[in-house]
Amino acid sequence: MATTSDLKVGVVIRYNGELHNVMQVEHRTPGNLRAFYQVKMRNLKNGKTIENRFRSGEEIQLERLEMKKYQYLYKDSDFNFMDMETYDQIQLNDEIVGEQGKFLKEGQEVQVFFNNQNPIMMEMPPNVELKVISAPPAIKGNTASNITKVAEVETGASVNVPIFIDENDVIRVDTRTGEYLERVKK
Repeated sequence: MATTSDLKVGVVIRYNGELHNVMQVEHRTPGNLRAFYQVKMRNLKNGKTIENRFRSGEEIQLERLEMKKYQYLYKDSDFNFMDMETYDQIQLNDEIVGEQGKFLKEGQEVQVFFNNQNPIMMEMPPNVELKVISAPPAIKGNTASNITKVAEVETGASVNVPIFIDENDVIRVDTRTGEYLERVKK
């Protein structure tokens, strides 16, 4: 067992039976009161962020995660991936893949995190380049700033894009938020 003095940003701990990633740690010593650690952490299962106060010296359970690179193959009822080193295949459900799954295209490299040989989460690169399949045409005279339209990309996801984006354009999309970042010039 570790203590609260081992808490650092990026460490994964088991809190209330679930895995949490430590995002922020602050050691506070208020006047003549006891010292404590104010910790901001993200639940790896559902993505919710919580804050908790740990007493100084309190025992915590650190967890070790293994990370492997996988390549996305296809989706049937689950997402299918192949290990880049051993060529073994695994299936991940929608809960593990999360919202990022709508930006996965065949051949995409991802990182899968395991705890005790069980996959717990998948992480994509921060942004991906996707081809626009359908985008409604811009209306003449509609040139005011910050006007967007909904475009469908090659993975089937819908993304809000500026009105100058046309079909067959390649755009960069943030996989964490689903937002349009820029048009890619080829």
